[in-house]
Amino acid sequence: MKKRNNNMPTGVKKLLKAWTCLVLVLCMIGSLTLVCLADDASDPITVINNLSDFMFGLIRAVGMIIMGFAVVQIGLSLKSHDPTQRANGFLTLAGGVVITFAKEILNLITG
Repeated sequence: MKKRNNNMPTGVKKLLKAWTCLVLVLCMIGSLTLVCLADDASDPITVINNLSDFMFGLIRAVGMIIMGFAVVQIGLSLKSHDPTQRANGFLTLAGGVVITFAKEILNLITG
């Protein structure tokens, strides 16, 4: 296999590297900026409840991903007849169920 010969002058290479870095930095700044608008009539309790709902939604999504992984793990253990992997799959499934229904469990505990 032939080695490619780069005939680009070093000044052009440096300029290209600087341009690439500038574009990446501007893209990062553009993607990380956040416009925050406050509502005049927003109640702090409503804001906290919305944040709580958002966080529990993220936790529920993680729990569902863990449950999906556990189902795959249980299926693979049934195929390979591996009791240790099967036990780990069922424990992972139980953990995923607890994580998925964390909000409902906390509501039952607190009343």
